[in-house]
Amino acid sequence: MTSEPLRPDIARGLLERAEKAREPRSKLSRGLLSETEIDMRRHADHANAQVLRRVVADHGWPGRSLVGEEAAEAAWQIALRADHLPDFQRLALRLMATAVERGEATIQQWAHLHDRCSINAGAAQLYGTQYRLGPNGAEILPIREPENLDARRASVGLVSFASAQEALRRRQTREPESDSADEPRDDEPHRDAATAEFVRSAA
Repeated sequence: MTSEPLRPDIARGLLERAEKAREPRSKLSRGLLSETEIDMRRHADHANAQVLRRVVADHGWPGRSLVGEEAAEAAWQIALRADHLPDFQRLALRLMATAVERGEATIQQWAHLHDRCSINAGAAQLYGTQYRLGPNGAEILPIREPENLDARRASVGLVSFASAQEALRRRQTREPESDSADEPRDDEPHRDAATAEFVRSAA
């Protein structure tokens, strides 16, 4: 039996914000949002990151004990979309590393955020979780030492890169049915200001 989180009030706030941020995801990834709607999405991402930053300042990383499993995942999703606040995103990564050691977050979540921070810093990713939606579909972003990719993925409990790519292709074929119950919740797009393309996180 899962125990009640210590701060259900914080949990509710994180869950509500993460859910609202997911609502337009399908239209965003298919280029169906207007510039005004995209600006509103950016504003919402910024506001969500600021709320998470205050939670972190007061309580440290909001892990399972503090907010419960689902809200801890919501906090991670918010951090993934905090690309406009790279210093905070890197802080979240450091805090998540400690949270993983304490059983308060998953190492898979940390790996996704690690890759996101690397890409946002102009470096190659380690685990192959980040891709851009280009004109011909998914374009995997640069990977460091790709010959060792599957070994690194296995070390953090991720499936092989080939399996992840196949899952990504299947997910994209049903993209118009976005937010279905079986769609992974770690698929969180953001607008890359430098390229005006979409960067996403895949298993």
